[in-house]
Amino acid sequence: MLRFDQVFFYYQKRQPVIDHISFSIEEGEFVAIVGANGCGKSTLAQLMDGLLLPRGGRVTYRGLDTANPAELAMIREQIGFVFQNPENQFITASVLDEIIFGLENIRVPREEMRARADQALRAVRMEGYEDAAPHQLSGGQKQKVAIAAVLAMRPRIIIFDEATSMLDPQGRKEMLSIMHELHRQGMTIIHITHHMEEALSALRLLLIHQGRLEYDGDPAAFFDTMAVADYELELPFAVRLHRTLAPQAQLSADWKEMLRSQWSMN
Repeated sequence: MLRFDQVFFYYQKRQPVIDHISFSIEEGEFVAIVGANGCGKSTLAQLMDGLLLPRGGRVTYRGLDTANPAELAMIREQIGFVFQNPENQFITASVLDEIIFGLENIRVPREEMRARADQALRAVRMEGYEDAAPHQLSGGQKQKVAIAAVLAMRPRIIIFDEATSMLDPQGRKEMLSIMHELHRQGMTIIHITHHMEEALSALRLLLIHQGRLEYDGDPAAFFDTMAVADYELELPFAVRLHRTLAPQAQLSADWKEMLRSQWSMN
């Protein structure tokens, strides 16, 4: 379990970015975190992985505290992080070396490294790119390599911090497909996004507004009950379409099936 207990964080005093937030994420969840630009989403993500440490409160994972240096290394072995710009993670000249580098950092036996790398590349559909230079790949391919480097280390949680924001629609679709496949295999997924269509496909949604947790619950219920424009967000296209076709109906958990049935009737 990943737990935030009254977590407080600021970059400049008297200007809190995260303001006494508490929540927990259980093993195997698929959570989307949304909010306007500057609301604290990326700061929250970095607190999860110990890239930032709270100014107040505690962040723990499976009882390990990010503020404890001896425990932080163990936390980072179990929580992977995929950044918005994958080039920020690349430091080697080939895809294979990029994956191997991460495995060396967590002291994986050398005889296991190639098998782990091959398995991770298959999981993101990048077989045959072992010798490619990461910086010469397309945006979507770069993100897949970044994910493969994380997967090879076999974490329990992967945090995707706006990892689809620099991709075209096809690249976003492929990334979401990978996320959901990893979730089906038992991985805990934390997806920070400003694309509301992506948030709607999660199982749980957290809304961050001005550093505070404003909503924690079902994504469909969020779009039914919250005035999203008040938080500088837009309704997903699927929700807008559903409201046009059935303006009096609430959006339920099987919204995709309802939309398919509406189209089949016309």
